[in-house]
Amino acid sequence: MQEQLSVKHLLGIKDLTPGDIELIFETADEFKDVINRPIKKVPSLRDVTVANVFFENSTRTKLSFELAEKRLSADIINFSSSNSSVKKGETLLDTVNNILSMKVDMIVMRHASPGAPHFLSKHIKANIVNAGDGTHEHPTQALLDTFSIRQRLGGVAGKKVAIIGDILHSRVALSNIFALQKLGAEVMVCGPITLLPKHIATLGVKVELNVRKALEWCDVANVLRIQLERQQIKYFPSLREYSLYYGINKKLLDSLNKEIVIMHPGPINRGVELSSDVADSDHAIILDQVENGVAIRMAVLYLLASLSKN
Repeated sequence: MQEQLSVKHLLGIKDLTPGDIELIFETADEFKDVINRPIKKVPSLRDVTVANVFFENSTRTKLSFELAEKRLSADIINFSSSNSSVKKGETLLDTVNNILSMKVDMIVMRHASPGAPHFLSKHIKANIVNAGDGTHEHPTQALLDTFSIRQRLGGVAGKKVAIIGDILHSRVALSNIFALQKLGAEVMVCGPITLLPKHIATLGVKVELNVRKALEWCDVANVLRIQLERQQIKYFPSLREYSLYYGINKKLLDSLNKEIVIMHPGPINRGVELSSDVADSDHAIILDQVENGVAIRMAVLYLLASLSKN
């Protein structure tokens, strides 16, 4: 097993090797043991200052990173653009340089513009973790999703994973495709044709428009929500119609001749992409994903900080 990451920043899954992903997973296994003991803290990042710089609203990802940082004993600065100088016209680079002047070692960043973390990585010395850039990538979500599949099914290689829903506006979908393929899984995308990117098949994924056929094919269904906040035009007639054709309910799952694993990165639109009886069923590993998210983010922060010390 390799001993350190091959990258200085976590900007996207595209930049990672299969060995990097395995190293993150094996480190996360150890941190899962930590967060399940009575004393959930380790001093691994005691001398490290992490800035959570979120230019876009986030609840789950921000909380997960913050908890991971606290479990590692890091010092934390939280920055939100909604009440900052960004609104007064300050540039991204100026904002981040001001934060860095406070002697920050690592930046966890979410930004609405694809490529924003990549731009920053060329101009600053601190390690950067991409917590989501526009509709481009969301690497830690893909890592925790793939880690959760490995935990539930005992491995990822050879498994069939269907990503179902709003692929067009999803950064989770792209990162998941890269992570799953690097570890040897087969990937299918499924959704209304208006919500599938035009050239998605060039990524080596299967494309399916019928949700039943996708479920009959897969071992795991990773169901994405409809991202209405990113849609400037109507891509389908109504949420009711979307739910009718692409929603997954208990009746549909029970009609399959096999058991499949249901995943969702959250937040769930209950009654749209998943019914409550599916989201809360034994098929679903949605709460496992949340728990694994803290362990994966601890692993990423720890491994990047270790690089800086070498």
